[in-house]
Amino acid sequence: MPDHFYVYPAYLGRQLSRRAGRRLPADQAVPDVTADEILQAAKRLGFKAEVETDKQYPRRFFVYEGRLKVTKKPGTTKVAFLKAVAADVRKHRPAGAKK
Repeated sequence: MPDHFYVYPAYLGRQLSRRAGRRLPADQAVPDVTADEILQAAKRLGFKAEVETDKQYPRRFFVYEGRLKVTKKPGTTKVAFLKAVAADVRKHRPAGAKK
C-alpha cells in the first residue's frame, strides 16, 4: 500500500460537478482553488506535500492544473484530508475573495 495519495484541484472545485471530478459536497468545496493554495493548507495542517505542476486530472486532461502528492498520516482518510484542506483554504482566503 502506498504511503501517499494524490490530490487534484478538481477534487475541491465548487464550479465542477461530481461527475466532472469534485469529491466534496458543493457547500464544502472552494471556488477557483489552485494547487498552491492546497499545498499551503496541507502544510498548515501538518502534512508533507509537494506540487507536481506538469500533471493533469484524467477527467480534465485538457487543463494542466497540477496535482499534489501528499504523504499519508495514520488515521487520516483522503476524504477527511480534503474536507480539512477545503476548510483551511476558505479560512485563509483574503476578505472579499470568493468563498
